[in-house]
Amino acid sequence: MTRNVTFAPGEFYHLYNRGTEKRKIFLNRQDYERFLSLLYLANGMARVDIKRQGSTLSELLTQDRDEKLVDICAYCLMPNHFHLIVRETKDYGISKFMQKLITGYTMYFNKAHERNGALLQGKFKSEHANSDRYLNYLIAYLHLNPIKLFDPTWKEHGIKDQERAEKFLDDYVYSSFLDYSGYDRLEKSILSLDALPAYTSIPKDFRSSITEWFDGQGSTLSMQQS
Repeated sequence: MTRNVTFAPGEFYHLYNRGTEKRKIFLNRQDYERFLSLLYLANGMARVDIKRQGSTLSELLTQDRDEKLVDICAYCLMPNHFHLIVRETKDYGISKFMQKLITGYTMYFNKAHERNGALLQGKFKSEHANSDRYLNYLIAYLHLNPIKLFDPTWKEHGIKDQERAEKFLDDYVYSSFLDYSGYDRLEKSILSLDALPAYTSIPKDFRSSITEWFDGQGSTLSMQQS
């Protein structure tokens, strides 16, 4: 995986990081929802201001914000790590967004769980989606990641129960899988799906492309950070 990527406006990137010492970074629903709210609120030039600790996700995702720093095209939150696919829209947009996101979430997490120190394994990791084929691969990889929560070896040995896997993905609310599948939900405000290339047909071809992975191609997934 490439760590020192130069971000260029108009290009797509896979960003990810995991908890220090592989610790869990999401311990409950409130943690997941705070990260989701920060994906939305940190994606702007203004300082993030969550006035009330008890603010609901729906309240936070409907707050006004100014010009976006990046286009968030996909995301997946796992218990001890996260994945994002973003497009740089302006110089230093990704760097500014990730600094706000990670700082904001670490401050929240440490206060909520009475701890100190770093939460993540250093600087976030990144790789350039330098071809249409690779971008499609990353979108599939990211959205299939939650399957490992109930079938840890599916990437090496294939999916044993396709029906269960599809249901699990439909029930997993902490990724953009449902938005790609055509569901209308508030979390869609996090995303800029119109920033994706024209060949990416959502949701028309998304479920069929996922089924192709179910039918055997998934065994080729071998990302280090999974």
